[in-house]
Amino acid sequence: MGTIRLYQGDITQAQTDAIVNAANPSLTGGGGVDGAIHRAAGPELLAACLQIAPVGGVRCPVGEARMTSAGKLAAKYVIHAVGPRYRLDPQPPRLLASAWYTSLQLALAQACRSVTFPAISCGVYAYPPAEAAQVALSVCRQPAFAGLAIDICLFSEEMLQIWQHAAAESP
Repeated sequence: MGTIRLYQGDITQAQTDAIVNAANPSLTGGGGVDGAIHRAAGPELLAACLQIAPVGGVRCPVGEARMTSAGKLAAKYVIHAVGPRYRLDPQPPRLLASAWYTSLQLALAQACRSVTFPAISCGVYAYPPAEAAQVALSVCRQPAFAGLAIDICLFSEEMLQIWQHAAAESP
């Protein structure tokens, strides 16, 4: 039976089958979690991302995810999930749920038993953390993902407390 665990830490240090990257549509790295994962994984991660053929300059549309090897990370895979920009993209809850769902589907398709997520879209994309937590946890709790150990690695104690509160409030 799968579990959902929330903790504060550095996602690049996660001992897991797959790490989810809060990516941008180009998959070429950026700031925040994306930049940290690319730096820790080394140039092999960017090379793997560049193997994904872009469509109109987009390697991964908002609300979707793509999987690559993980370079120098302890994980086997990096799942690049593109969450919505809260005030710019239409229907942010639907797109955020889709990014989480697609990520979990990719993990299952590669026979992963464990996957570690950041708080997708809660940084520069300005998604309110409590709302993001509700959306994410509702996806993670779906029966299809009951066999996965799902960790959610949060970058600060404040963010951890917000997500813990959301977890306690939702069924």
